[in-house]
Order: sequence, then C-alpha cells, then structure tokens
Amino acid sequence: QVQVVESGGGLVQPGGSLRLSCAASESIFSRNAMAWFRQTPGKQRELVASVTRDGNTNYANFVKGRFTISRDNAKSTVYLQMNSLEPEDTAVYYCTLAYHYWGQGTQVTVSS
Repeated sequence: QVQVVESGGGLVQPGGSLRLSCAASESIFSRNAMAWFRQTPGKQRELVASVTRDGNTNYANFVKGRFTISRDNAKSTVYLQMNSLEPEDTAVYYCTLAYHYWGQGTQVTVSS
C-alpha cells in the first residue's frame, strides 16, 4: 500500500515562513515525480510546485521566488519551503506522488 503523509502546516503571520514535509512509500519514491497542490473552499485544487525524479523543478507563477520544493530520496521525503507568506497562501496543501497517490492534506493559515 502506497502511503503519502504531509506534515508541517500551521498558523503563521504574514511575511513568515513554514516548511512542509511529505513522506512517501520508500519503494517507489525515487522513481517518481512529486508535487504540492493547494486548495481553498469552493476552488479547484491548483499546482504549487513539482519536482521530477531527476530533481527538475517547476513552480506556479504565484509562488516563484517565495517557495522552494526539494526532495531527499534517501529519506523518501519531499519538502516545500514557504517564505514571505501572504494571507492568499492560506489553503490546505496536498502532496502527491506521481500525480496518482495523494496525502490527506495539511492546513496552512496565514493571518495576523
């Protein structure tokens, strides 16, 4: 059974930082792309950032220069470092392995 488990969400003030982590099944992690999506009530889930199995990254325009995605194949974990957070970044953040397996999501709230 493939597992995808996010952690690291929480409440942060505008301008602050958070790092999300996503641990996935060791057996298939290194062979697959990983990505972070986010969703707010009433809106479609949207891509935030992705990283291929070779380490190539891609970002949504609204996070470029603020968020960084990285992966550690030895730990079967992908990270999303989020800096300069804005209230508009408030959402449930989801991690996906190969755009097929999804985690339960972690809430990020940016508010003063």
